Amino acid sequence: MNKYLEQLVSLSKIDQEIDSFEPKIESINKNLKEVENKIDKINIQLNNYDDEIKDIQNQKSQNNTHILEFSAKIKEFSKKSAMVKTEKEANALKIEEDIAKEQLDAANDEIIRLDKILENKESYKKELFAEKEDLEKQLEQIKLEVQEQMKVLEKDRMNVYDKKTKLVEEMNQKVLGFYEKIRKWAKNTAVVPVKKQACYGCFMRIYDKTYLSIIKGEEIVTCPHCGRILYKESQEN
Repeated sequence: MNKYLEQLVSLSKIDQEIDSFEPKIESINKNLKEVENKIDKINIQLNNYDDEIKDIQNQKSQNNTHILEFSAKIKEFSKKSAMVKTEKEANALKIEEDIAKEQLDAANDEIIRLDKILENKESYKKELFAEKEDLEKQLEQIKLEVQEQMKVLEKDRMNVYDKKTKLVEEMNQKVLGFYEKIRKWAKNTAVVPVKKQACYGCFMRIYDKTYLSIIKGEEIVTCPHCGRILYKESQEN
């Protein structure tokens, strides 16, 4: 195989290896991100519960104020009843007193109802806190595992980069520029093998004359259909 072509094949494989690190990194970080997302969702839920609890407490405060007002009215009606002179005044006062008592009972019932809701909210909030604490412990453990995995991955990646740097220094710059031009659009399929007389980039059949040149491997040949650099794998029959 032509020296330049051999270098291009090697460079292409190195670039493929370099690009393969990104999905590996994403895979390593996947669990980390999933747990972080769960914690974020719990924080949103906790904030919502805090807002709801605050609103309930405000409603309780308003009802307690009403209870004080209604209790004061009932006491006032009791005092006024001693000064009533006519049956008509007594009946009118009794009606107002009954209304105040109904309002007082309703306010007390509302406090009981709000207390139950508040109790449930606080219980749900407590459960979420416990879940969040468990997730945070998991997160710390995952972070340690990710750090260890990333150390190994980074070491491997630097070794591959070193191989590429060494190879690029040895290559003809015009050949390298030609490769990089194709790689801009073909990505990791800039250099592809020919199998069963077909380009393994576009999978189109290669003409006999072009195929013969590829088999000889004496020069750099590109696919007449897609423009990728082609080579013949030595192990192919």
